[in-house]
Amino acid sequence: MKVTVTPEVLEWFKKEIVIDSHQGIRFFGKVYGSTQVHEGFSVGMSVDQPERPLYQTTIDGVLFFVEESDDWFFQGYNMQVNYNEQLKEPAYSFSEINESND
Repeated sequence: MKVTVTPEVLEWFKKEIVIDSHQGIRFFGKVYGSTQVHEGFSVGMSVDQPERPLYQTTIDGVLFFVEESDDWFFQGYNMQVNYNEQLKEPAYSFSEINESND
């Protein structure tokens, strides 16, 4: 799996979220809502410290990660985090992992 963060939403995270050292933005699956690939579940995010990261990446000094315990939600997918101009918040989209986009 891979998480891609667009430059626009990266700037939003830097402006809106306070992150202490050794912390980052954790993405996880939460009950309620839906995504284009999950019915009854949506993406949650929190400021947290990685314990057992399944995936992590640091972009321009900001750590983004997914914990192993959330593998059930992300398994088989890459996630892109965009900025929704109308809602003024992150928006999430998923693509299946295959040889051309893993």
